[in-house]
Amino acid sequence: MPLTKLQFRAGINREVTSYTNEGGWHDCDFVRFVKGFPQKIGGWQKRSNQSFLGTCRSLHPWVTLDRDQYIGVGTNLKFYVDRGGAFNDITPIRLTTSAGDITFSATDGSARIEVTHTNHGAVVNDFVTYSGAVSLGGNITAAILNQEYQIIEVANSSTYYIEARAVATISDITVDGQLDPTPVLANSSDSNDGGAAVVGAYQVNSGLDTVVTGSGWGAGPWSRAGWGDPSNAAIVSNTLRLWSQDNFGEDLLLNVRDGGIYYWDSSVGLATRAVNIADLAGSTAPTVAKQIMVSDRDRHVIAFGCDAEGSLGVQDPLLIRFSSQESITDWAATATNTAGDLRLGSGSEIILALKTRQQVLVFTDTTLYAMQYLGPPFTFGVSSLSENITIASPHAAVAVDDTVFWMGQSEFYVYSGAVRRLPCSVRSYIFDNLNDQQLSKVSCGVNTEYSEVWWSYPSLDGTELDRYVVYNYLEDCWYYGTIGRTSWIDRGIFDFVIAANSDGYLYYQEVGFDDGTTNPVSPIEAFITSSPMDIGDGQQFMFINRMIPDLVFQNSTALTPKVEFTLRVRNFPEGTYFNSQSEDFVKSQSVPVDQRTEQLFFRLRGRQMSLVVRSDELETTWRLGSPRVDMRPDGRR
Repeated sequence: MPLTKLQFRAGINREVTSYTNEGGWHDCDFVRFVKGFPQKIGGWQKRSNQSFLGTCRSLHPWVTLDRDQYIGVGTNLKFYVDRGGAFNDITPIRLTTSAGDITFSATDGSARIEVTHTNHGAVVNDFVTYSGAVSLGGNITAAILNQEYQIIEVANSSTYYIEARAVATISDITVDGQLDPTPVLANSSDSNDGGAAVVGAYQVNSGLDTVVTGSGWGAGPWSRAGWGDPSNAAIVSNTLRLWSQDNFGEDLLLNVRDGGIYYWDSSVGLATRAVNIADLAGSTAPTVAKQIMVSDRDRHVIAFGCDAEGSLGVQDPLLIRFSSQESITDWAATATNTAGDLRLGSGSEIILALKTRQQVLVFTDTTLYAMQYLGPPFTFGVSSLSENITIASPHAAVAVDDTVFWMGQSEFYVYSGAVRRLPCSVRSYIFDNLNDQQLSKVSCGVNTEYSEVWWSYPSLDGTELDRYVVYNYLEDCWYYGTIGRTSWIDRGIFDFVIAANSDGYLYYQEVGFDDGTTNPVSPIEAFITSSPMDIGDGQQFMFINRMIPDLVFQNSTALTPKVEFTLRVRNFPEGTYFNSQSEDFVKSQSVPVDQRTEQLFFRLRGRQMSLVVRSDELETTWRLGSPRVDMRPDGRR
C-alpha cells in the first residue's frame, strides 16, 4: 500500500469524541497553529530581575513627551510605574496623621511591634510609612522605625501590629516579591513609645487577591478584620483588587475598582505618588468608580459605576459621569461646560467599558451598550446593542480594531457590528474545568503577531490563573495550554508582548524557546495529539511499519534539536492505547526525530492510530508539516 499523507484540520476539537474527530487534533499544550499547521509557541524571559509586591492584574503602557516608556502596574497591594524594568511605587496615600497620633510598644525578645492609632482604618497587608519617630531605647532605633512597613495583624480599630526589620533599600523591599525578611528583636530597653512627633502615611487599603463569596460570620479572608469579628456586609466578586488605567496626555489616571480615582503627573517624577483627583483644587470629581477612561477623540474623562453629583460617596453601579472637555477636575454639569452623566437601564452593575475605533462598548452583567460622542448639547449618548449576554470579568474582553472578543460565563462572544456567540470547539472542555468562584480573575490579551486572543483562567482545582485558551481569529481555530498570565499587553510601544505572572515578575513573551520563570531556564514541554484514524472505517486491523516525518526546526538554537514522534494504536474507540486483549503486539512506540532523520520504523497493529508529537529540549522550536505513514490492512496476528 502506498504511503498515506497525514493531514489534519487546524485547531483542537473537544466538543465531540476523539474517534468522531478523525482528521483533527484532540489535545495539546504550548502549541499554536500557523497557516493550518501546529508549531511550538515561543518562550518567555524576565523583563528585569526586579519584582513587584502582590499580584498584578492591570498593565498599561504609554510614552511621555520626553519619549520615556512607562508601564502602569496595578497589583492587589501596590501601584507602580515601570520604567526600564524598575518598579517605582506611586501608590496613593489615603491618610497622613498628625504628629503624635501614633505610638509604639515593644516586647522584650520579640520583633512584633504594637502600634496604637485611634480609627486607623487599616486592614491586614496595608502599607504605612513612619517618620519623626525616635528610638524606643534599645535595638528598635529611630532608623528602624522610620521606614515603610506592611501591617501583619489588625486587632481592632485602634491597634495593629508590624514586625520590626532591618533598614531596607528599595531593592531589599522587592526581592522575590517580599519585604526584607530580616527581623530586629526588641530588648528590655525598648520601653519608649516613639516620641510625640511620629507621623504615619497610610497608603490606600490593599485589596484581596482571591475572591471570597458569602456573608455573615466567618466570611472574608482570615484575619482581614479583628479576630473572630463577624462580617457585616456581603462579600462579592468585586472585592478582588482590580485597577483600570488610561492616559490624560502624558499623565496617568488610575482607578481602583469600587474605590477612588487618582492622578499621576509624569512631569513631577517617579518619586511622587499619585493623588486623589477629588482632593485637587476646585474638584467636583466622583469619589468612587468601577472604571476610569479618557475618550480619545474629545478628551473627556469618563467614570463608570460612580457616585452622582450631589451624592458623593453613594455609588450607583449603572451611572456614567464624564468631565468637561480637557479637564480632570470639572465634573459639575453647567450650561458653559460639557460635563454630564448617563444612566444605563439594564443590568445591575457595569462590568467593563472598552474603547474601539468608533465607540466605547459598555458591558453590564446582562447587556451590551454602545456609547458614542454626539457633541453639544448632549455630549454622549448610549444605545443598547444586545441583551442576555454575560461577561466573565472586568478584564475578559479585548478589542482588535473594531472587533471585540470576550469570554462570558459559559461561552465566548464576538462583536463586529452585531453580537454573536463565537463557535468554540473546546467550549465544554474549558468551562467544565474552570473554577467559577474565581471567574472575575479571568484576564484577556491579544497577540497580533499570531492573530491570537488569549484568555487566562483558573482551573477547577486552582485559585489562580493557571490555564489559557486561545482563539486564532485568522485561522478560525482554538487551542489551549497550562500557563496563566494575570495581565497582558500586546507589542507596540515595546517590541514584544509583555505579561505579568503570579510570581511577581513581568515577562517578555515570544522571546527564545524556553521557560524563563526558572533559573537556569528550563525547557517548555510542548506536545500535540491527534484524534485516531483508521482504514476501512475501522473494520480492519492495520499494520504500521514506517513513517517519513515532515518537520522543520525553524530558528532553533540547540546544537541538535529533536522531538519525539509517538504512534499509538488501539482496537476500540473507547479503549485505552496501552492495554489490549492480546499481549502479542506493542501498542505504542516512540522514536526521536532530529534534523537528519529521513524515516522512522515501527511495528504496530490496531484498528485505530493516533500521532503524538512532543518536545522537551532546550533551545528547540518546531513546526509540523504532513508526515506520511506506511499502513496497510492486516490480520489480528
